Amino acid sequence: MSSVLDRSALAESPLADLHLLANELGVDGFRRLRKLDLIDAIVAKQAGDDLAKPDVGDAVSEEEDEDAPARSRRGRRGGRSRARDRDEGGDDAPEKTEKPARGGGRGPKAEKPDKADKADKADKPAVEDKEVEGVIELLGNGSAFVRLTDGETTDEDVYVSAAQVKRCELVSGDKVSGPMRPPRRSERFPSLVRVDTINGKPADEVSEGTRFEDLPVVFPAERLELGTEDPTVKAIEWLTPFGKGSRVAVVGAARAGKSEALRRIAAALAERGGVELSVVLAGVRPEEVGEWQSGSTAPAAAVTFAASADAQGQAVEHAVEQARRVAARGADAVVIVDSLEYVPPAVARRAIAAARNIADGGSLTVIASAPAPLGGETTVIALDATLTAMGRFPALDLEASGTMRPELLVGDAGAEAIAKARTETAEGA
Repeated sequence: MSSVLDRSALAESPLADLHLLANELGVDGFRRLRKLDLIDAIVAKQAGDDLAKPDVGDAVSEEEDEDAPARSRRGRRGGRSRARDRDEGGDDAPEKTEKPARGGGRGPKAEKPDKADKADKADKPAVEDKEVEGVIELLGNGSAFVRLTDGETTDEDVYVSAAQVKRCELVSGDKVSGPMRPPRRSERFPSLVRVDTINGKPADEVSEGTRFEDLPVVFPAERLELGTEDPTVKAIEWLTPFGKGSRVAVVGAARAGKSEALRRIAAALAERGGVELSVVLAGVRPEEVGEWQSGSTAPAAAVTFAASADAQGQAVEHAVEQARRVAARGADAVVIVDSLEYVPPAVARRAIAAARNIADGGSLTVIASAPAPLGGETTVIALDATLTAMGRFPALDLEASGTMRPELLVGDAGAEAIAKARTETAEGA
């Protein structure tokens, strides 16, 4: 190492070798020098020019400060390996970030600025939050997006947390405004900081309105027309009518056709429009999920019979909760549930009980299948498994079916026709 080396050879040498050479030549303060300055000092020493020492007063002193703790952590890993690790990043690489400690960690001084910088980027709020305005689109998990362009999904859309959705009782179609923050390192979309206005009104006023349970309720008075030629569904429409705000149970034994009837009712409602329709599947067969998904109304949630009763109940409650917010805003919502058979009884009763026709407001209609009525229904649609098995349609068990206050939905003449058909069915039995 005592032989004379030219500048190019020194530049190709590891920093550890340069330190050894500098030590032999007696270069003062060589550990405080950057590589280029160290090469200059070595060249000068080899030339015998002691007056050509570089000014080390302004040199970076981090190498010397870190060397002792780094050595104690590395144990047998000597200066050669340490210097080689630093040298791999090139002369322009930050020195402190290229010194790994045992186990892949970093030295204390290299780590602190890096962590502080990351924390600052992740947690420091934006200097100025940008105001946004758009239309809410709810997601299946309870969160939402503010769509800035109607009917289009873009990377500029703003994420709304499920907590904000629930707190402000947001529903799809609500027009909201508020400040947003840019996405953090692990996020793709910007996020809404808070909701300032909902449909042009202050969010506090909207969310602090009358509770859904305390809104005045009246019997359903506007029939939901299905307009289909399917014999069973047509019989349901005219002989067991239901309207906006009805609590409807489609009941019958296994293989009576309950799921099929619900699919056809959903298809008819979707085609006619005018209501916010959602379907939730709980405890169904996997094949039935596929049938629903290939239809005109894809389910908002689908849980097969393999799931626990609690998981099924949560799916139902989530769909009903969203529909409650729609009705509270003055719109008409319909939730179709297939089925309540394996849902916890308390959850099933709450789901049916949520349906109501709000006086001078919106409505929530729940149409659910079950083996038998739960109690509290305004319409019961009973299907006959024997008629279904024989292919005799309509497969409606009129004696076990019925509607409360049908005259409000179909008028006095319609109610009399229903009573007459029921009487004829009983006499012919």
